[in-house]
Amino acid sequence: MNPFNIINEDYQHQFARQDPKMLKNMFGSEDLTPFWIADMDFRVAQPITDELKRLVERGIYAYEFATQDVYNAIVDWNNKRHQLSLDTKSFLQISGVLTGISLLIRELTEPNDGILIQTPVYHQFAQIIKKSDRRIVRNPLQIIDGKYEMDFKDLEKKLQTENVKIILLCNPHNPVGRVWKKEELEKLTALANKHGVTIVSDEIHSDIIYSGHRFNSILSLGQKNHIAMLGSPAKTFGMQSISNGYIYIPNETIRKQIKNTIGAMYLNHGNALTTFATIAAFKEGGIWLDDLLHYLERNISWIQDFVQKELPFVKMYPIEGTYQAWLDFREMNLNKEELDQLITEKAKLALTPGNWFDRDSALFMRMNIASPLTKIQTAFKQLQTALSESI
Repeated sequence: MNPFNIINEDYQHQFARQDPKMLKNMFGSEDLTPFWIADMDFRVAQPITDELKRLVERGIYAYEFATQDVYNAIVDWNNKRHQLSLDTKSFLQISGVLTGISLLIRELTEPNDGILIQTPVYHQFAQIIKKSDRRIVRNPLQIIDGKYEMDFKDLEKKLQTENVKIILLCNPHNPVGRVWKKEELEKLTALANKHGVTIVSDEIHSDIIYSGHRFNSILSLGQKNHIAMLGSPAKTFGMQSISNGYIYIPNETIRKQIKNTIGAMYLNHGNALTTFATIAAFKEGGIWLDDLLHYLERNISWIQDFVQKELPFVKMYPIEGTYQAWLDFREMNLNKEELDQLITEKAKLALTPGNWFDRDSALFMRMNIASPLTKIQTAFKQLQTALSESI
């Protein structure tokens, strides 16, 4: 049996996505099939499990450092997977990507400085900016010919007038699924350089790329004044609860500054389980990832076909990367409360509300599609029934 077809129910109630208390608090009901948090239903690659077993069976958890081995594994992975040449000396380890983003904002900007985000975008970006006493500057993406594009005219206007110090880039973009092309990133960096702005690029979904598309890191442009988040195995290998994050900073001056702060706060100490699981993932997880991407593409193909044929009032945007579907319900002519009721009370689904990602996206929903196809098929048929009853 295909391992990605297996529905694992033994421990589901213990995970955040399926936690009945969390579902009740977030969506008003425990009786929902959850597709909201961006993690997978699938078991991790066997080499990761084998490595964790090896560590646990020793029964000894003494100090053990292999950070350089992690960096070597990440460098090799990016070279083979993305033809991206990296230097192990430019990495810094932190406890997670969001920690890294928060730290960079606090170190490289001052209170009330502008941090630009391209909405709709991962909701934690706005939370970090607010909690850091910086200003959110929105550069909304445009829908052109059924596809999300950067609005460079609006971007330059905001860089000229809003005291923007950091562009917080999401690549691949969560939730709209775009994988930014090299020429788009070149335009972005040209404007950033022109106005003296640093780009901080969250590239945690960089390995979830589908056929016909290529991941282009901000680092591939060869400019040393921009920073990328690389190296978290969380999204690639389903290791959200046991992963670290790694900041890649080509600029030596900035890197030393951030390294001193990380060291002063003792944020650079990973644990052995995380360290060696990460090495195993990047060294031996390639075949598993290829199989995962093939499976996810099958899911996407089924969803696209079903939405087109059976849900004419719902629009699904092309998924170039990530395992999130961005669903547009605006043609249903419902308000937010009516849409929420349709999804939760009638379809019995927990999807991520669009207004988490932007105040203007209340009639959108994000759906995590990293689940067995049979589970996804059941969910969409529940949605179909709910929609037919509402028309």
